Amino acid sequence: MATVRRAVVIVASTTAAAGTAQDATGPVIVRWLAERGWTTTGPVVVADGAPVVAALNAAIRDDATLVITTGGTGLAPDDATPEATRAVIDREVPGIAEELRRKGSEHTPLALLSRGIAGVAARTLIVNLPGSSGGVRDGLVVLDGVLDHAVTVIAGAARHGERTSTDSNA
Repeated sequence: MATVRRAVVIVASTTAAAGTAQDATGPVIVRWLAERGWTTTGPVVVADGAPVVAALNAAIRDDATLVITTGGTGLAPDDATPEATRAVIDREVPGIAEELRRKGSEHTPLALLSRGIAGVAARTLIVNLPGSSGGVRDGLVVLDGVLDHAVTVIAGAARHGERTSTDSNA
């Protein structure tokens, strides 16, 4: 059973959504996914808060295999991407979020302030990345090692612990 590889990239940025700032992270994620054979929608740029929930729900309804968000994971009063994600997921995947913070902290202690989460909604994996270019770079390194296997298992094409043809060391 081949796993369909459809991703949506969501940028949570009130200033970019208003056109007063330019997002630099969404296109990096889209390019990274395309290099790995993913069909990608986005980046979809939305304001922080409720618009993130709406964009996540739209991606899940459209049967996206993966949603990567960027932005809205920090401590600012309007950073609400983790809360938006929790509102739509069925279960968390804490190891991904923990590794994102660990990997980021190799470059800056500020990575520990990220509140991003990862989880599964129906058959969609959702991962919150920070809105910084360094945070996205570190996050993509983390995802590179687990993404193919995770989406294969979520799709039911393999069980956890089984090697699949998408595993880099299979």
